[in-house]
Amino acid sequence: MSESSLWWIIAGFFVSLELLSGSSYLLMLGLGAGAAAAAAMLGASQTVQLMLASGIGGGLVLIWHRQLLKRGALDTEGYNTTGLGDLDVGEEVSVLRWAPDGTAQVKYRDGEWMARHYGPTLPRSGQHRILAVETTCLVLEPI
Repeated sequence: MSESSLWWIIAGFFVSLELLSGSSYLLMLGLGAGAAAAAAMLGASQTVQLMLASGIGGGLVLIWHRQLLKRGALDTEGYNTTGLGDLDVGEEVSVLRWAPDGTAQVKYRDGEWMARHYGPTLPRSGQHRILAVETTCLVLEPI
């Protein structure tokens, strides 16, 4: 099996994991592996392939993470919640773990809800307060 085939398999693995988890970070790593596969197809050495995979994949992860931190706090003053969402604002939920992209699955009102972190800090597990409801996504702030 050629080196480029192995890199394409690794890229496919990262992309399939991203589809299962919803983490954009894995997609960035898949792009790095894709760049290494293209380099292998052009006849680059293994060192160059590894440097491309780690440099492009790791660099994209850092850029994406900085963008998430730059986003900062969401403006909840102008939030218009949909339907009966106003009833949910102020309620508390418990977050067991956060995904790397700042989202989580939480149990609320006898169902699974997608939640998004509010604020410039990294999300932590524990008790959170609902600030707004965006269709089926809860916007949470730590208590």
